[in-house]
Amino acid sequence: MKPALDRRITTIPRLLLTPTTVGVLRLPNRMVMAPMTRNRAGAGNVPTPLMATYYRQRASAGLIVTEATQVAPEGLGYPDTPGIHTDEQVAGWQHVVRAVHAAGGRIVLQLWHVGRISHPSMQPGGALPVAPSAVKPAGQAVTPRGRAPFVTPRALETHEIPRVVAQFADAARRAKQAGFDGVEIHGANGYLIDQFLRDATNHRSDRYGGSLVNRVRFLREVAEAVVGVWGEGRVGVRLSPTSSLNDMRDSDPVQTFSGAARALASLGLSYLHVVEPVPGSRAFDPSAPRTLAAIRAAFHGALVVNSGFTASTAEAALARREADLVSFGVLFLANPDLVERFRLGAPLNEPDRLTFYGGDARGYTDYPTYRPAAEDVDATTRKRRVPA
Repeated sequence: MKPALDRRITTIPRLLLTPTTVGVLRLPNRMVMAPMTRNRAGAGNVPTPLMATYYRQRASAGLIVTEATQVAPEGLGYPDTPGIHTDEQVAGWQHVVRAVHAAGGRIVLQLWHVGRISHPSMQPGGALPVAPSAVKPAGQAVTPRGRAPFVTPRALETHEIPRVVAQFADAARRAKQAGFDGVEIHGANGYLIDQFLRDATNHRSDRYGGSLVNRVRFLREVAEAVVGVWGEGRVGVRLSPTSSLNDMRDSDPVQTFSGAARALASLGLSYLHVVEPVPGSRAFDPSAPRTLAAIRAAFHGALVVNSGFTASTAEAALARREADLVSFGVLFLANPDLVERFRLGAPLNEPDRLTFYGGDARGYTDYPTYRPAAEDVDATTRKRRVPA
């Protein structure tokens, strides 16, 4: 592994390390491990023992949200990503959940359908991927044989949409069988639910398209179905209002996503998980509209924020009451003991970006935990010196 970055946390994030309750879950801190695709599932898209080790190592997070997990064969968009639609996949996830619980952690499964961000080579029978409308995304799909141009998807017929909603509900039941503490619905990053929400990808003229009320309908129906399985307080939803990932756009993100938040507000969700890059982060775009305030006003439950946060910017967001929790992706990926490092003001491991997607234990389960150097320990008291 690469050596630790030569920097320390100069201010210990006190608010970030305080306990909180999200829905019915009591969390020891406000640090959420964000969902991160790692492409290390086994044959049949079954979670592996190595995945159990990976999540167990990070069990000190207040809450772990798993990598995105397809709810049905049609939802597959990338090689070696896990599913939750077969008995073998459920059994694989059971090992992961037991490992996290044995280490004292809490873990929810992210439910995923990629929609148009797939390719016939990954679809049952070589069929076209489905989407709200037949709008081809720019770019290339990642297939088992390498990259290939995206195809124009097939628009779902109105009568087919309840079947897709039922796939989310069935996946939620299987997640419950696997022992998870809850689920998160993936409504972000240009995948199927996001495709219904945004007007650049939803050109429908039926009850699922056109007006904002109609474009939000699919998300609300999925959320109602999943809450119907899990009950209130154990279901979250992830949104990415201004992300352009997977060739996404919307003419009015503030209106669209505050409307989505308002439509979800009465369902008893445990939280909303909103991706909005902060200044200084890699994905920050100063020209993009800011949506968090409008979403906060529309949704009165817990709000989790994500994208490029550091210990100090996360602490500031909590202090300003812009959010209740903060999720960290790459920082948790490279630092399995991120909570303890924040607590001690310790240096952070440098992430190895070449091993983010696919591979073996290298860059996955071999990141070291922190061991204080001799100069960091007071010779008299033998206590860690914490930077002011």
